Parts: sequence; structure tokens; C-alpha cells
Amino acid sequence: MNYPAIKGAGYGLIQANGMLIHHGTTQTSERIKNAESEHLQKLPEHLRSFEDAVKYPPNQAFIGNIMPDELKTIPRPWYENQINDAARDGKYGEIMPEDEFLGLMKIVDIFDLVVLEEEFQAHIKEKLAAHLILGNINKFDNLNKNTGSFDEINKMVEEHVALPLYFEGKLLGCVKKAHEFDEALSAHVMFENLVAKASAVYALKLLMAKTDLNPEDIDYIIECSEEACGDMNQRGGGNFAKAIGEICDCINATGSDTRSFCAGPAHAFVEAAALVQAGVYKNVVVLAGGCTAKLGMNSKEHVKKGMPALEDMLGAFAIHIAENDGVNPVIRTDAVGRHRIGSGASPQAVMTAIVTDPLDSVGYKITDVDRYSPEMQNPEITEPAGAGDVPQANYKMIAALAVKRGEIPKDKMLQAVADFGMPGFAPTQGHIPSGVPFIGHGRDMILAGKIDRAMIIGKGSLFLGRLTSLFDGISFLIEKNSGTVDAGFDKDVVRQMIGEAMRDFAKTFNAQ
Repeated sequence: MNYPAIKGAGYGLIQANGMLIHHGTTQTSERIKNAESEHLQKLPEHLRSFEDAVKYPPNQAFIGNIMPDELKTIPRPWYENQINDAARDGKYGEIMPEDEFLGLMKIVDIFDLVVLEEEFQAHIKEKLAAHLILGNINKFDNLNKNTGSFDEINKMVEEHVALPLYFEGKLLGCVKKAHEFDEALSAHVMFENLVAKASAVYALKLLMAKTDLNPEDIDYIIECSEEACGDMNQRGGGNFAKAIGEICDCINATGSDTRSFCAGPAHAFVEAAALVQAGVYKNVVVLAGGCTAKLGMNSKEHVKKGMPALEDMLGAFAIHIAENDGVNPVIRTDAVGRHRIGSGASPQAVMTAIVTDPLDSVGYKITDVDRYSPEMQNPEITEPAGAGDVPQANYKMIAALAVKRGEIPKDKMLQAVADFGMPGFAPTQGHIPSGVPFIGHGRDMILAGKIDRAMIIGKGSLFLGRLTSLFDGISFLIEKNSGTVDAGFDKDVVRQMIGEAMRDFAKTFNAQ
């Protein structure tokens, strides 16, 4: 069977301390309850420098400069054992400072909602003009217009017609509301959506820079973040995908948005694989930008424990899925796991539905999969807040299922976890850690012959929307390419066969 192939991956990180303080939900909620709280007073003392964010080992794993397994050899806490020669640029992507990102938000803004202070905008224009992938970006000329003075920006913020944009504690811009009274186009919503759009544009540009993918070759884009765009008549109607493609010169692409909380990316990959395998599109990109609401989610516990506020990173990714080329790893569309409505919500029921059921469908054991990539949250972020090591919890459940199925002895559980697991290295951005961060690494490991297959697992908390109590989960297998490309049907040959069959039928009919 001609399974679709994964041909490349791009990953972006943006350090966003100003957004953490002023727009992360934990902080905005705290400010409403008590603007003078101890947490808000102490938080600025716990912000990292951009240099420290670049040197942080999990961030280096995210952009591909080190393998996830290398985190096992670096003592924790990782923020005290940095990689001193770390680079901003990585094999799969890059880490961007917040000032440059504010400029990128201005570039992707089509409706003149982002206002930057004049001198700051001129400075950022100069920086981005020298950027290897953003210097020639579509709409770069947006950095030539619509500036504001400090007084004008401050007035818009104080009058609640715009949300502030800060860098290093200074108010340097704002995002205006897009409608006088439409809440779906409020400054708050437009800010979040422009951040999601800009960071996804960043990831797509990185994908094209790190691979041989040309923008005009992209047929379809699936955006799978956790944001929603539309006006009061169609809240969440979309379309982020085409808005992102427009900035990246994907002139031949169309696209749409897919949503399922943290499981959205896994759903999007299955959809992309199906579209390519069916021959509807040749080149599909699955992508998503970051989520400002989740910046500093666990910062209260980080501050209490004297740690840096580690949730200062916006994450973004873009993955290229294309027709089978006989080389790149393929997505096994006959081994897709899914949490059905009737599957049940217990951890065992969830893992059975999304791990063992798809493996059984193709005759594999749990141990036949070399690597599992479930929710890859960085444990250094989640453990201080009492959430534990999320990837390890998933790995232990998978190993327990292997014991129950008689595939490994009980005393080998921890060894199995060590064999098919890896440390979490993704920022806690909801949809960003859900399996996707390992795709770049996994693809390279398969191409290098280090592993044969990996399973990507996405899980989602549908109950957060208050419409259902259901959970969600979906998974898919990535596997070494067999090297054989099924030529499929030759239309001319098929036409000839049909013609010959019709002539034979006519002869037989006439003879009777």
C-alpha cells in the first residue's frame, strides 16, 4: 500500500516574558483578584534572560540540536545545568526573542491592529530585515506604517480599546480591538489569534528553510492550534490555515482548521495522511502556533520554589506530509488508534483504545514499537506544580499493558519504559507537546536506521469545553519506508483494459 510519507519538520520557540506577565491566564486571573498579590510582585524576579532560555537543554532538544535521550545524561534541574555553547538556530528550527516576535506580529497583521512605538518599530525592522528567513517575508512592508507614540499607545491601553505589548518591562505597543462591540473581535481575542498566526507563520517558514519544500508546492494546510477566529456570527469559524499560507506565499494552497484540544494535531495528521493517500493532495502541511493563555500556568509554584518561570516559551511546529517517495518514513494509515465515544475514561481504557487496538490491527506487540511519543511535557515544569512526570506516567501505563498482555515480564517494566520512552522536553502549550515534538527526531532516527517505528499519541480534555464529559485520544504509527512505491493505477492502461473488456463483451453478445 502507498502510505504517505513525512518529508520534513520545522519547530519554533519564542521566549515571551512580557506576554507571560501580562497575558498568561494565571497572571490575568490573579490581577483581577488581587493586583498587589505576592505572586505578581515576585514574578518579575524569576524571569529568564533570552540567553538562558536558549541554553536550556529541553529547548535545545525541541529545535533539534540535541536528541531527547541526551537529556538523561544532563543532571537536573536542567535550568542549573545549561548547555553553554547552545545556539539559537537548530537542526529543525529556531528560538526567537520577544522583541523580534512583536515585529513579526506586526508583519502578519492585515487589518492594522498592531501598533508599535515608532523608534522600536524601526529598530525591529532593521533586525528582522537581517533575519535569514523573515527578511523577505510577504507583508514585510507592514513595518513601514501605523506607528504610535508612547502617549498614544498608553491612552489606547488605559481606555481599554487595546491590549498592551511589553518588552523588558517597557510598554512598546498594543493590539487594538477589531470591532466596537463584537466580543469575538475584542482586543483580547485578536491578540491571542495574532500570536497564534505569527508563531505558526514562523514555524512554516522554518520548515521551508530547513527542507526543500517550496511554498508554491503546498496544496493544503491544516492548522490545529487551540485558538478560534471568527466574528459574533460565526465564533470559531476559522480560517487560520489560509491566513498563515497567505503570509508564507503558499499561492496554490487551500486549507482548514482542525480542533480537539490537545489531541488536535494527532487528528490533523491522520486527516493529512488520508488526503495524501487518497490522491486528493500531494503536499499537505500540518501546523500550529503557540498559546499565550498557557504562559506561566504553573508560575505560582515555580516562584514559591525559587525556580525560574519556565513557562516563558511559545511553541510552534509545521510538518510536511507528502506522497510516498520510497525513502522517507511513512504513516501507517491502517494502524490508527482512536478513543471511541464508548471506550471509557479510565487510564487503562484510554491506552487500550489508542495504543494496543491499533497495534493489534496490524499484528504488532507493544514491544515492536521502538519509541512512543505521548504528552511530552517537560517534567521540570509540571512536577513542582504536583502534576508529576507526564511522559513517564504514560510510559508506565503502556508498559503495564505489555505485562498484562504477556509481552514482557513484570520485572522488566522499568526497562521497557527506559527502552521505548524518553524525557519530556516540550513547553506546556497544550497541543504543542502532544506527541508532535518527537516527529522530527523520530524521522531522522528511522532514516538513520536507529529505529524502525514510533507511535505518536495525542490526548485531549474535551470536558474543558463544558459540552461533554468525554475524553479524547488518537494515535498513529510512523514506520520505516519499505522502499517500494506502488505505482497505483495507470489511467491509460485502465482505459485500455475497459475498452478491451467492452469489445470482448460485445463479441460474446453478438455471437449469441
